[in-house]
Amino acid sequence: MEKQRGKQPTKKAQILSLYRSGIQNVEDLALLTGSRPSYVGAVLREAGLAPGYVDLYTSTRHPVNVYSRYFAGRLGYRDVETARESVALIDQLYRQFARTGDRAGQHHAMVMALTMFNRARWSGKQDAAEVYRRWLLRQLRAGRPRRAEKPESASAT
Repeated sequence: MEKQRGKQPTKKAQILSLYRSGIQNVEDLALLTGSRPSYVGAVLREAGLAPGYVDLYTSTRHPVNVYSRYFAGRLGYRDVETARESVALIDQLYRQFARTGDRAGQHHAMVMALTMFNRARWSGKQDAAEVYRRWLLRQLRAGRPRRAEKPESASAT
């Protein structure tokens, strides 16, 4: 009797099969398939099975909150000029959010800069990464925001 040699299922196929069989935790799927969690998340997102999954590699075109639309498809790190244009947009929005006291918006702008910094450096685009790093450092070195009021203590009556 001759053995049939079938192709091994791809990691993508394994992930989707396991997910549909009830194993829906990204970390578990990654462990079982020998994949990175970011790859598992991307496979599930692409299949429409985990639209809420977000990590470093999630495209800015996929909204994660109300601020995402300001950045969607508008940031890059292909080269230094692209990074500079992207940082100019991030800075403009960061300042706009500051003027309106929107700390969540400022936070999202900083997260976008950090995300692009990491994508650039891990793609070997050190010069582009440096543009993002310098902007982030300027923001981190800026003075602390003033507190409007100290919260009342829980023991006060």
